[in-house]
Amino acid sequence: MINYPTIDPVAISLGPLQVHWYGLMYVVGFVAAWWLGCKRAPRIGLTKDDIGDLLFYCAIGVVVGGRLGYALFYGLGQWAADPLWVFRVWDGGMSFHGGLLGVLLAAWLFARRKQLAFLTLTDFIAPLVPIGLGAGRIGNFINHELPGRVTSLPWGMPFPGMGPEPRHPSALYEAVLEGVVLFAILWWVSAKPRARGFVSGLFLLGYGVFRFIVEFVRMPDAHIGYLAFGWFTMGMLLTLPMIALGLAFIAWSRNQPIDAKV
Repeated sequence: MINYPTIDPVAISLGPLQVHWYGLMYVVGFVAAWWLGCKRAPRIGLTKDDIGDLLFYCAIGVVVGGRLGYALFYGLGQWAADPLWVFRVWDGGMSFHGGLLGVLLAAWLFARRKQLAFLTLTDFIAPLVPIGLGAGRIGNFINHELPGRVTSLPWGMPFPGMGPEPRHPSALYEAVLEGVVLFAILWWVSAKPRARGFVSGLFLLGYGVFRFIVEFVRMPDAHIGYLAFGWFTMGMLLTLPMIALGLAFIAWSRNQPIDAKV
């Protein structure tokens, strides 16, 4: 058993101003995406300024989509009881699946503006996302969020506020799989020109499979619990369409042109 590290969720405190590690993880994700995006921007005819604009679009999509997604998927009852709750983003609750939908809408708007094929742009964006996902999961870990189920494995950790039993550090599992591993796969695959839609499909499939696996050792949201069978969670349910769409895009891409610039 390993002791859960004691890390103050507040990274910087200047009087009434507090900067949380979780917020800094968003900054890490966007800075990494900007840097990596600038390296490959010429492949699809974009400039560094274009990458900055694209990230601005995506940042709005992440925040608005992530918050609305959490309210719809996980907090509908709370939203109905308190309509203004959805605007109190500091009150916790962001959904990856909602953030993904927000980013897709932002990418569609940006692609129209730049007269790019939508899937050409999403193929470009997909490898830029995992570092932010991994950083966000580290932020969850520091915030004592996403507790795992009880385990007898030697790296189990007593989760703060949940008793002495060692639990899976599920947030760290996700940081490794959704962040490090998924980035390595997508960055390597996208290093060469691929058929349009293939990289996007691989992102959906890879994230979906990794998230589904980790859900087996992650505690479900307390106010939702298990949806079925004593193990099937809301995270699994929301992930299944991603896996199906990922497989569909990969199959569909076999008949699509190769984006020579990507």
